[in-house]
Amino acid sequence: MKKIIFFTLFLIFTNSYAQVNHPKASPFSRIEQEVGLSKITITYSRPAVRGRQIFGDSLNGQPALVPYGRIWRVGANESTKFNVDSDIEVMGNLLPKGIYALYAFPQEDAWEVVFHKNIDHWGDGRKAYDSKEDAFRITIVPEVLANFQENFLIMIDDIDYNSANMVWLWEHTKITIPITVDTETLMQEEIAKQLRENPTAQTYYEVARYLQEQGKEYSRALEYLNKAIELGGDTYYFYRVKSLIEAALEDYNGAIGSAQKSMALAAVEDKDEFVRMNQKNIYLWRKLMD
Repeated sequence: MKKIIFFTLFLIFTNSYAQVNHPKASPFSRIEQEVGLSKITITYSRPAVRGRQIFGDSLNGQPALVPYGRIWRVGANESTKFNVDSDIEVMGNLLPKGIYALYAFPQEDAWEVVFHKNIDHWGDGRKAYDSKEDAFRITIVPEVLANFQENFLIMIDDIDYNSANMVWLWEHTKITIPITVDTETLMQEEIAKQLRENPTAQTYYEVARYLQEQGKEYSRALEYLNKAIELGGDTYYFYRVKSLIEAALEDYNGAIGSAQKSMALAAVEDKDEFVRMNQKNIYLWRKLMD
C-alpha cells in the first residue's frame, strides 16, 4: 500500500514539474495580416544569433548553424506554419487555401524555398522531410544587408489590395517572397453575397466606394451610391464619394453640387478635413469647366 501511495505521489510531482513554464531560447511568435480580403497567419519560433555564424560554410573551423545546401525549418523547434484562408499565388504558383510548413535550402547565391504539405514534422527536417510532399518550390536570390538582425524575424510587408511580400530577416540576410491575392474575384463574390442578403445603405455605399477606388464601373457605382442615399439619408461621406464618381463620369456640374452638399454636412459635424477636400475638388473641377 505504501508503495502505491508513494508511486501516486511521484506521478503527481513529476506531472506538476513537467508543467512548469519557462522562457524559451527561441520564443514562439504569431503574425496575422490581411492582404486584400485574404488573411495570412504565420506561426514560428525566433532563434537568436548569439554570436554564431548562421548561414554558409565553416568559419575559423566553426560550422555555421545552417550550412549551405542543408534543409532549414525557417525558425526553430517545430516547423514554421503558413496558413492562408483563400487561394493565393506565390511567384506564379497556385497555393490553395490551407496550412503549409515552410522549409528552405540556403545557398550563397540562391535559396530554394519550399511550401510543404506535411505540417506535423518537428525538428530540423533532415530525417522526416520528403520532397514528394512539397506543394512547390521557388528560387529566391538573398539580399545581404548592412543592418544586423539578432532574432529571426518574419513579416508581411509592402501590402496593397492585391499583393504583399513575405520577408525573412536574420543576421545580415534578407529573403523576400512575393505573394499575389485574387482580391477582385473575392470582392465580386462578396458584393454579390451582400447585395443578395438584405443590403443596407452602408452595403450600397461600401460597394460604390470600392468601385470608385478601383476606377471602374462608375455608372454602376453611382447607381449604388444613390441607393445608399435613398436608404440612409444625407451624409457628408456619401456625397463626398458621389462627387468623385460624378467627376470620373465628367459630370462636373453634378460633382460640384455633390461636393458642396458634402462640405455643408461636414461643416455641421466639424469634419474640417472633409471641408478642405471638397473645397479643393470644387476648385479643380471649376477649372476643368473653364
